[in-house]
Amino acid sequence: MTTPVIKSLLDTDMYKLTMHAAVFTNFPESKVVYKYTNRSSQMKFTLDGINWLKEQFHSLANLTFTAEDIQYLKTVIPYLPYNYIQYISSPEFKLKPDEQIKFTYEAASEGDINDTTGKQFYDLHIFVEGFWKETILYEIPILALVSEAYFKFTETDWSYENQVEIAYQKAKTLFQNNAKFSEFGTRRRRSYRTQELVLQGIMKAVNENAEVNSKLFLGTSNVLFAKEFNVKPIGTVAHEWIMGIASITGDYVNANKNSMKYWVETFGLDNAGLALTDTFGTEDFLKSFIPPYSDKYVGVRQDSGDPEEYTKKIAHHYHHVLKLPKDTKVICYSDSLNPEKAIHYAAIAKEHGLVPTFGIGTNFTNDFYKKTNSSIISEPLNIVLKLLELNGNHAIKISDNIGKNMGDPETIKKVKEVLGYSEKGWIGDNEAHRWSA
Repeated sequence: MTTPVIKSLLDTDMYKLTMHAAVFTNFPESKVVYKYTNRSSQMKFTLDGINWLKEQFHSLANLTFTAEDIQYLKTVIPYLPYNYIQYISSPEFKLKPDEQIKFTYEAASEGDINDTTGKQFYDLHIFVEGFWKETILYEIPILALVSEAYFKFTETDWSYENQVEIAYQKAKTLFQNNAKFSEFGTRRRRSYRTQELVLQGIMKAVNENAEVNSKLFLGTSNVLFAKEFNVKPIGTVAHEWIMGIASITGDYVNANKNSMKYWVETFGLDNAGLALTDTFGTEDFLKSFIPPYSDKYVGVRQDSGDPEEYTKKIAHHYHHVLKLPKDTKVICYSDSLNPEKAIHYAAIAKEHGLVPTFGIGTNFTNDFYKKTNSSIISEPLNIVLKLLELNGNHAIKISDNIGKNMGDPETIKKVKEVLGYSEKGWIGDNEAHRWSA
């Protein structure tokens, strides 16, 4: 039996736990289907990687929240509802991957044969089905494991050499430019070990000037690593929540408002966190982003489209529509960042009276070059596991750029018409080669 990579249910992004609590509280009987998509579809898998994945998925059934885990969650996320804490504390609370993960694969085209080994390549098909409250925690471990399988068995021309130093230098650059950031890299990490090394490098940079840098490093989205490195777990909500609310209610006009309403009723207005604006286009979101939500949400998170245009749009809404004073609201950039982009966007945010923060993920945990040719990038996978259906209804996303739109085409078309959504693209919209275009 292969040694499990995922050894704790805390090895996930914090927003999966807060969303889990919100789903348990508000929609305990809702059923879902998730679908895996490889946006970098030119990157294939080998049979040994597929067999390894089967074992890794099966091993998720052995995980529980330990008493130590529960106490940690009660300490660092004190607004989690009591009933939710009781639910995940139960010995009966376990994942059921053999029932809920539908994992198949098919041989890719005849041309997809490894030139060196002669091995056939395969495309993966992964669906997750069951109650929303029982399946929501699969996304992060499945994606992390799929990525690790690819780089363990298909693309092996890389090494861990200098990963601590590389992360250290990136963090140091961000600190030197007074940039506040968090590490967001679990979903597409090259491996568990990579993320561990990255956080070692970041903490090395933090500890060189802890009094200042500990205020600039906001933490990590990974709850387990936050615990191990004694930093804050960071995160609020993902598109899944807004997609789910819209799918359940069928009310796309009020989907953003309803998702915020359920959220603050679950956790309280003072724990609203950052608002995610682009599930059905930011322009539509801003129609609902008025008091009390615009007052209580500390800011917004940018996850698609042109960051500069987005910054201008958000600044206009805060300062000219809502008449809020400058430099009081946060804008968190989180789409395919590196330190250089972060520094550039920080200047733009400050110019427009917004407080910039950054969620940097894949550039930290999957930034490698070929071992045999250090001038060639070893590309990360661009993979997602998104809601496909909820209670038998289509679940869709129409982002701020074309490449991230997902779901049933006919439903997308109808919702665009209802919302008056206009299709957008921008120069950074290359989903097949997102980190190396």
